[in-house]
Amino acid sequence: MAPMGIRLSPLGVAVFCLLGLGVLYHLYSGFLAGRFSLFGLGGEPGGGAAGPAASADGGTVDLRESDDKMTSGDVLSNRKMFYLLKTAFPSVQVGAAADGGTVDLREMLAVSVLAAVRGGEEVRRVRESNVLHEKSKGKTREGADDKMTSGDVLSNRKMFYLLKTAFPSVQINTEEHVDAADQEVILWDRKIPEDILKEIATPQEVPAESVTVWIDPLDATQEYTEDLRKYVTTMVCVAVNGKPVLGVIHKPFSEYTAWAMVDGGSNVKARTSYNEKTPRIVVSRSHSGMVKQVALQTFGNQTTIIPAGGAGYKVLALLDVPDKSQEKADLYIHVTYIKKWDICAGNAILKALGGHMTTLSGEEISYTGSDGIEGGLLASIRMNHQALVRKLPDLEKTGHK
Repeated sequence: MAPMGIRLSPLGVAVFCLLGLGVLYHLYSGFLAGRFSLFGLGGEPGGGAAGPAASADGGTVDLRESDDKMTSGDVLSNRKMFYLLKTAFPSVQVGAAADGGTVDLREMLAVSVLAAVRGGEEVRRVRESNVLHEKSKGKTREGADDKMTSGDVLSNRKMFYLLKTAFPSVQINTEEHVDAADQEVILWDRKIPEDILKEIATPQEVPAESVTVWIDPLDATQEYTEDLRKYVTTMVCVAVNGKPVLGVIHKPFSEYTAWAMVDGGSNVKARTSYNEKTPRIVVSRSHSGMVKQVALQTFGNQTTIIPAGGAGYKVLALLDVPDKSQEKADLYIHVTYIKKWDICAGNAILKALGGHMTTLSGEEISYTGSDGIEGGLLASIRMNHQALVRKLPDLEKTGHK
């Protein structure tokens, strides 16, 4: 017997049931919308050592649009599908990963380049507005202010969410924290630039769980606040099982981007010659005197010390870079504690070009675990790196506990 004494035919019963299912669907959709309204597409927000994202154990689903044209309707549809599937199948990776929980390093390189450029646009925009909202996050181990600006924060937001949306299952470590209220949906159009395709013709698949991404949204913040623009870079590095395999260094104010993949290809190269006997050594502006004393003892009075800001800038100083503002050096030496997001991209690029970046004692740097290294670093290319390590016996590890 139907409600209110109305008798329904079998067809009427079917229609009534369908209407009921429709109501339940809309109620459930509203519940999901409320439940996920605090979260952006692609997972958890990053943090100062941005928390690792859980790796997927199951298969993969790719919901991104294949058509070049995308409307707001596409984005909203994508978002609803993402949350519905992610809730129903939490062990399934929804995103750019390929079959079997893998990611294509070639795709990761394309997104990393785009992320560095997008972050650089924010860095440049804030600097040109001259409203930096500068503040200190605390003190460095050397006692200097650890500065942060709106450029750091806004660049980090763009870079993190672009990478996280494209590759939700990989771990991303970034220098700055991203608040839940700042989350964005930033979609990648799935295009790999021609210069990357030319160098790396085939996909390079690796397990997603083996990947760690390191982001530096604004390298050389101190120099940024002083309006010393040539030192400023944005950087992305991808490490596989702790080894740096691809790096991107972007200079926002000259719009130059260097990238390289180990055993893949690059758009930058080493210079034709280096001076190993009396090298030009690029060092941090904050402790150039400390390195100069040891360098003169090791290489003689003809050695030139080049004080500079930013680890990205210092690595580019070792390469053949078509940027008139870029100084040239033969070695890069750092003698204090340094964070891995500062050096991972440069390490990957040097490694791809046959160069080396190690601690001062010659140990390879692992890009897993803690976010910093204590043993300083030595970077070189087209030189006998281990001979250089042996030449620096008096250069002590000066990172402070």
